[in-house]
Amino acid sequence: MKKTTKKGILATALTLMMVTSAACGSNGGNNSNNTPADSAAPSNAAAGNNGGAASGDEPVTLTIAWWGSQPRHDATLKAIDQYKALHPNVTFQTQFSGWDGYYDKLAVQYSAKNAPDIIQMDAAYVNDYAGRGLLADLKDLNVADIDPATVDGGKVNGTLYAMPLGVAALGMVYDKTVVEKLGLTAPTFGWSWDDLFAFGEAAKAKLGKDKYVMVDQSADLVDYTSYQYSQGKGYIFDADGNLAIDKATWTDYMTKMGELRKKGILTPADITTTDKELDPQLDSVINGTAVLRHTFSNQVSAMEALKPGAFEYASMPKGTESGGWLKPGMFWSVNAQSKQQAEAIKFVDWFINNEEAGKTLALTRGTPVSSKVIATLEPTFSDADKVSLDFINKVAPDAQAFINDPKGWGTFKNDYKTVVEKLQFDQSTPEEAYDELMKIAAKYAEEAKK
Repeated sequence: MKKTTKKGILATALTLMMVTSAACGSNGGNNSNNTPADSAAPSNAAAGNNGGAASGDEPVTLTIAWWGSQPRHDATLKAIDQYKALHPNVTFQTQFSGWDGYYDKLAVQYSAKNAPDIIQMDAAYVNDYAGRGLLADLKDLNVADIDPATVDGGKVNGTLYAMPLGVAALGMVYDKTVVEKLGLTAPTFGWSWDDLFAFGEAAKAKLGKDKYVMVDQSADLVDYTSYQYSQGKGYIFDADGNLAIDKATWTDYMTKMGELRKKGILTPADITTTDKELDPQLDSVINGTAVLRHTFSNQVSAMEALKPGAFEYASMPKGTESGGWLKPGMFWSVNAQSKQQAEAIKFVDWFINNEEAGKTLALTRGTPVSSKVIATLEPTFSDADKVSLDFINKVAPDAQAFINDPKGWGTFKNDYKTVVEKLQFDQSTPEEAYDELMKIAAKYAEEAKK
């Protein structure tokens, strides 16, 4: 019932958005659960540079929303303070939250014509929001120092609607203190699925009953996407935006995951469903319940802060091809309904290109996309930052293509999670789960045509 309600809210709100006039502006929105950053910033055309403050501009209020960990939150607020020092006529109203519920709230805000001016956007939703005319064209951004392939990650039909602030590599993290104590051969970059399964068997034999080798992340669509890529079956959506999960590959993968659960190599369902990444108490690798999980390179600093010196990193396992990719992320978009589009775009330009902002943000939003910002940061990199950059450099040579989810599929990952959780609790079989997925996919495909 919860799944239907959430999806229903989103669908209704998105429908209402289409009725609203694109000329209607954000009024700053309600500030429930917001963290105030009320000061101000004069905007000028050189916002992307390191110039001084402008003066004499009219007062401007910009509402900005994002999600993420506490270190990311703190760094973002500090960067906003830097911008305000340069632009004292701009006042910010900040809306910070966790991932859960972020897009439900955003859809409702759009329907009420009070969505934020500046919005952290995710790859799963770029096509959806851009396709409905809800995101502004960012053609005026300075992208001269950014890899064109990274910029393309935020484009829809050739138009830039979401600008990535950072790039991160998909791989794995493991507790090296446990691996060393047990005398195991450590995971590494370039290892295979057979290596992973062998590691699981060897580690479980030494861990005992109440400890597990891997967090069961099979309900995360990222995990299966990596597996299908590694088996040479391509991405999970085809060129026309249709779901392209290969049945034989999917059922083989889910059958194997079931076997690993029964052996106690994967965390059991009750632990899996309460696991929360980067939570000091609930992250199963941080709290010592499991040894290994998938992660992105931009999370290295947070991991190290929670358990200094405990972790090492590896790639996603290979099959006939690699299983990892570089993900442009921490996208920033501007609300097409905003009355302050020009000012909002100036801030996004500054956020991406300003070297002092880059120092403040460091790698909390992934490795910066601007080559100038990277050059400025490298001499100051912490050990964790160097590990994160090395992580990216090792995944990059054979990285798979990063592809945004097609229009209308932004919430599919939530339905996917629900279906796979039934497998984790032994309430379904891989074949039954696949059939259920296809029925759900048919509904998404139908909605995407509207």
